[in-house]
Order: sequence, then C-alpha cells, then structure tokens
Amino acid sequence: MSASGVEGLGWCATGVFVGSYFCARASWLRLAQMLGALLWLSYGALIGSTPVVVANVLVFSAAAWTTWRAQVATGTALPAAAASSSGPR
Repeated sequence: MSASGVEGLGWCATGVFVGSYFCARASWLRLAQMLGALLWLSYGALIGSTPVVVANVLVFSAAAWTTWRAQVATGTALPAAAASSSGPR
C-alpha cells in the first residue's frame, strides 16, 4: 500500500473513532468501536507499530465481549448449545 493510502487509512480510523462519540445507542457505539479498532489495527500493522496493534486488539476484544454480554443479558444471543449444534440428530 502506498504511503498516502496508509495515511488515508489512519484518517479514516480517526473519523470512525470521533464519530463513535455521536452514537446514541450503546450497540452502535460498540459497533463503531470495533470498526475503528479494526481500522487502527490495520494501520498499526502497516506502519509496523506493535503498541498500536496490541492496543486495538484489546479495544476490539473489549467491545466484542461487552456486545456479547449485552446480547446474553437481553436474550438475543444464541445459547452455546444451540450455536454449536448442527441440527437435530
């Protein structure tokens, strides 16, 4: 990827991060956090910055975990047995 492409990715990640502050629903905030973290993770990998990569793996993981936890709390997540089964036997 060209240097200007990498810089564009960084600016896109910045935009998603700033935009996440305008999310009214917690579910949209977590989705924006996960998208922003993936963009920052890609940017960090392209520039060879381990701290940026690790920080955003942690951000993505935390957002994914809290999303899963919220789905379990509201009953919208599949139970583990249903998610892992391949149908009736």
